[in-house]
Amino acid sequence: MDGNIHSIETFGTVDGPGIRFVIFMQGCPLRCRYCHNPDTWNVEGGRRMSAEEIIQQFLKNRSFYKNGGITVTGGEPLLQIDFISELFEKAKEYDIHTCIDTSGITYKEDEVYKEKLDRLISHTDLVMLDIKHIDTEAHHSLTGAHNDNILKFAKYLEEKQTPVWIRHVVVPGISDKEEDLYNLGCFIGSLSNVKALDVLPYHTMGVTKYKQLGLAYPLEGVEPMSTQGAQKAKEIILKGIRKTRTS
Repeated sequence: MDGNIHSIETFGTVDGPGIRFVIFMQGCPLRCRYCHNPDTWNVEGGRRMSAEEIIQQFLKNRSFYKNGGITVTGGEPLLQIDFISELFEKAKEYDIHTCIDTSGITYKEDEVYKEKLDRLISHTDLVMLDIKHIDTEAHHSLTGAHNDNILKFAKYLEEKQTPVWIRHVVVPGISDKEEDLYNLGCFIGSLSNVKALDVLPYHTMGVTKYKQLGLAYPLEGVEPMSTQGAQKAKEIILKGIRKTRTS
């Protein structure tokens, strides 16, 4: 089976534990207003690669990744769930650590999809779950979709006891309201499998790419979030986590 691959980064340091071999997949159903990879939206873009070809590329420098592994990101990697399953099954033949960086937006509760997801998760060591907004209407305004399936996916991962790292991007005036951050923390605190929380400041590094693609940048004029602002947001989220876990 072949997958549609946007690009591969051979020295990823923020995409899971250790140094990662990071595969950027084509295709994403969301249109996040701060997306900095609009060139990954089309699932038919990129180049075709087989799972075996990717594994062989990894193995050429395996010693380099001894404390890391393979991460699939995007785009939204779960749009190509069958390919990712095959890739991770091959990875496990070589005892390679596997990680998915996903929004969880593709989650469905029908049996066919759940069977595919069960197959994938059985070969997945870590999920980095990007929760973009805890309020479903605000999430729709920010991404073009509600967050119901994302939160259900988080609960599914808890049922499977799959280790999860939560990521949240803080955008000034959009996802930095104290009430929303606290509620996000309360939801995260209800999950028993969360191992880490990354709160990331919004940046404008994708603006140039939009211009190159002839696209209007949706957050034109919104200033980047400061590191201090992101840290303050994280403290509020942690307060919600502690509240849920001690009540």
